[in-house]
Amino acid sequence: MKLPIEEIKIGHWTDTEARTGCTVIRFPKDVVASGEVRGGAPATREFELLSPERTVENVDAVVISGGSAFGLASTIGVVEFLEELDIGFPTAQGVVPIVVGMSLYDLGVGNSSIRPGPNEGRIACLDGENNTSEVATGRIGAGAGATTGNWRGKENLSHGGIGMASAEVEGVVVCSLFAVNAAGDVFDEEISESFIKESFGLSEMEEVANTTELTNTTLGVVMTNLSLTKSQCFLLSQSSHDGIARSIFPAHTRMDGDAVVAVSTKKLDADSRKFDIARALSVFVTEKAIRQACV
Repeated sequence: MKLPIEEIKIGHWTDTEARTGCTVIRFPKDVVASGEVRGGAPATREFELLSPERTVENVDAVVISGGSAFGLASTIGVVEFLEELDIGFPTAQGVVPIVVGMSLYDLGVGNSSIRPGPNEGRIACLDGENNTSEVATGRIGAGAGATTGNWRGKENLSHGGIGMASAEVEGVVVCSLFAVNAAGDVFDEEISESFIKESFGLSEMEEVANTTELTNTTLGVVMTNLSLTKSQCFLLSQSSHDGIARSIFPAHTRMDGDAVVAVSTKKLDADSRKFDIARALSVFVTEKAIRQACV
C-alpha cells in the first residue's frame, strides 16, 4: 500500500525463519502525538510521555517490534539513527530523539532466542529510507510471527500480521498501520452467543487461561493530516480502540497489551466537523487494517 500522507516513512526488518521482526514509522518534524493502552499486559517504551498532560508534544518515530519486552531494544537503534541525522527534541547538549516503542509477544513461534535489537531497528530505518513506493504488509516486520485466536487453544490459532488502511472524507485523511497478534479472533461478521458459549466451554480453556500461553497484543499507529492538539490525538487513539473492538473478539483482554498511538501531521486546518470525521475514519481504518493483516 502507498502511504497517502507525505513525508512519513515506514520500514521493516524481518527474520522469516525465526518468525520475528520490527517495523519503524518515522514522522516529519513537529508532528503531534498521543496514545492509549487498553490491554492488560503492555510492553512499551516512552509511552507515558504521550499522555495529554505531559510536556513533550512531538514524536520522531514509533517502533513496533516482536520479541516481547526484549524487542524494545530495537528502539535504541532508531534513536541512534535519528541522532546522526540531528533529529529530535532540542536540548543544550544536542537533540534527543523521541521514539515510542511497543512490542508484541511472538516468542512462542519460530526461534525465541532471536529478537529485534538495535541493529535491526537501524535496518528497518534504512528500509524506510529506501522505500518510496509501496509499504509491504502481511507476515513481515513486527507481524512476522503474529498469531490470533490463542484464547481458544493452540489448535485454533490463525496467522496475524501487519495491516494498513486509509480513507479520505472532505480532505481529512486518516491512515492506520497495525500489527495484529491478538489473543482473540479477527472477525468480519457478528459474533453469536452460541460461539461464545462454545468457546468458553472448550475442554482446555481453563487450563490455557491459567498458564502463560495467552500472551498477545494488537499494536497500531493512526495518522492524520488534520491539525490536532495533543488532547485531540488522545481522543483519536480512543476511537481507534473502538476499531479494535469491532474487528477482534474478545479485545483488550488481560493477556493483550493493546496500544494505539495517534499522530497529527498538521497539514489541514481543523474544526469540529473535521475532527468528528477524523474520529469516525479512525474507527473505520483500524477495523479495515486489522482484517487486512489476517488475509
